[in-house]
Amino acid sequence: MALVAAGCTLPAFAPRTADDGETSGERAANWRPCPEVAQELVGRGAPDMRYECARIAVPRDWGDGTGATAGPGSGETFEIALLRARSTKQRDRIGSLVINPGGPGGSGVDTAVYLSFGPAFGGLPDSITERFDIVGFDPRGVARSSPVECISDADLDASFGSDPDPVGQQDFDDYRALNRRIGQGCGERYGDQLSLFSTAQAARDMDAIRSAVGDDKLTYLGYSYGTLLGATYAQLYPQRVRALVLDGAIDPRQDLVAGSEGQARGFERAFDNFDRWCAANAARCPIAPDARAAVTSAIDKARSSPVRGADGREATAGWIFFAVVSSLYTEAGWEALARAIDELADGDPTEVFTLADGYAGREPDGRYSNLFDANLAVNCSDDAQRPTVEQIRQYQSQWRQEYPLFGPALATGMLSCVEWPARPDPYPTGPADGAPPIVVVGTTGDPATPYEQTPALASMLAVGRVVTWEGEGHTAYPKTACVVEAVDAYLIDLTVPPDGLRCPAR
Repeated sequence: MALVAAGCTLPAFAPRTADDGETSGERAANWRPCPEVAQELVGRGAPDMRYECARIAVPRDWGDGTGATAGPGSGETFEIALLRARSTKQRDRIGSLVINPGGPGGSGVDTAVYLSFGPAFGGLPDSITERFDIVGFDPRGVARSSPVECISDADLDASFGSDPDPVGQQDFDDYRALNRRIGQGCGERYGDQLSLFSTAQAARDMDAIRSAVGDDKLTYLGYSYGTLLGATYAQLYPQRVRALVLDGAIDPRQDLVAGSEGQARGFERAFDNFDRWCAANAARCPIAPDARAAVTSAIDKARSSPVRGADGREATAGWIFFAVVSSLYTEAGWEALARAIDELADGDPTEVFTLADGYAGREPDGRYSNLFDANLAVNCSDDAQRPTVEQIRQYQSQWRQEYPLFGPALATGMLSCVEWPARPDPYPTGPADGAPPIVVVGTTGDPATPYEQTPALASMLAVGRVVTWEGEGHTAYPKTACVVEAVDAYLIDLTVPPDGLRCPAR
């Protein structure tokens, strides 16, 4: 599937409810208590936190921003689901901190719940939750917000399980045919409205959210793809920005090819870091001293003799590949990957499936969330320039030499948008003239949004201020004290960190 910008920082599983309260984006949101969301996700709510939900209606087609269009979706609406986590210890409230976790396809409702659990569990600092309501939203087409659903579980299984480097022409043609079938199915279900899931449309929804929560200006924390949403908002509504933190930056000026190659480079670099860690920590890495050789061998063997699990499911080359991808999003995943590959060699694919299914949004019973339905609908609506099939075949061969483990998969992954039937609806790529300083955070070892994109996004916006974490994994806040100190001061007091601030790995 499309890996471009597919950088969800948190899981995207949660129940949808039909009675979350309903309002218009032009009025205050009608909040109702919804502790059941945290209960379903985590088994309990966070201490001293109240959870409330609402739904707002937004135009399906914003057109020029007024909602008065004659195009597809004119006069119809999407429902956007919101969740507000509010601390019972809140004081001197500043407003709402609106959250998007990335993807595209990740659930901001879920993310707001996870982040509400505080720093002991990887959540937001108390200094933030005591000054802001934490408001997560599911973007249009995602989870509870008029979800786009058009890819069968069987086709998703086939896609993730496919060889990440189909060398033979028949294998390549079969993978292309799978992507064509997926695209045709989505086109038949949604027709011309398929392009309405674009980033340009979703960014306008964010202004309706700002209005619905009662803020004159937007305070926003966007991760990964969420940085693209935030950057688009800043260009459309620069005068309505209070503070934006864009963590795990995407360079909006990249086309599909450049973005795919950048990710291939980023994942190779992250895997090299994992390989070196293994060699230096053999007691914790059972596939040391050569982790790359062990992973490559496991994928090669799976092409002809995949290990079968107790339930009959086969750990094909594709599932192993996505287990590797999944594990590189956090440094904590490295040990899990080493263990998974070691256990696979002993005939047990359980950990491989655990890692891969976490990335894919696959439930134990084989059902999927709509994470990748939305991922394709958004990514392919955003991309105005798409390579030809012949060019993809050339990139596959070329990137195999430059990025041997990840290059071919990132090349063939572009087939999903090449075979996508919707017309593109590109987002703007220019300065945010009139906006205040915007903090752009990058991690030097980030595989999914390689660090080079951080200064590129800051430069494009012209008001970006770069904060660098010399760490591993995808995104930085609130993982390290130096970044937390800089971001918190910016969000609370609007104190802009010195441009070029660098934070050590530890």
